[in-house]
Amino acid sequence: MKELAEQVTELKKCGEILIGISETLTEMFSAADIEKPIKDEPKPESAEKRPLTLEEVRAVLARRSRDGHTEEVKAVISSFGADKLSAIDPSQYEELLKKVEMI
Repeated sequence: MKELAEQVTELKKCGEILIGISETLTEMFSAADIEKPIKDEPKPESAEKRPLTLEEVRAVLARRSRDGHTEEVKAVISSFGADKLSAIDPSQYEELLKKVEMI
């Protein structure tokens, strides 16, 4: 019986510790919400201005090609005076993707 009483006491201590932790977490998150006023998130313009990489463009072209538009993709690449994607200037990737999206 003494052993059972000790286990019950330990369970009570564990419960009190858990309650303390939950109260602390509640206070932390409530304080964080109060300290930081809600702002309208600015649109991620930096993602749009970030230059496209060869790998990103290649992935889009590969998807179009797999969808059955291989000849059209080749024609778009040729319209930039190149026989392969890597021969196209990276500054033209955005324009290239716009043309490919119209396929």
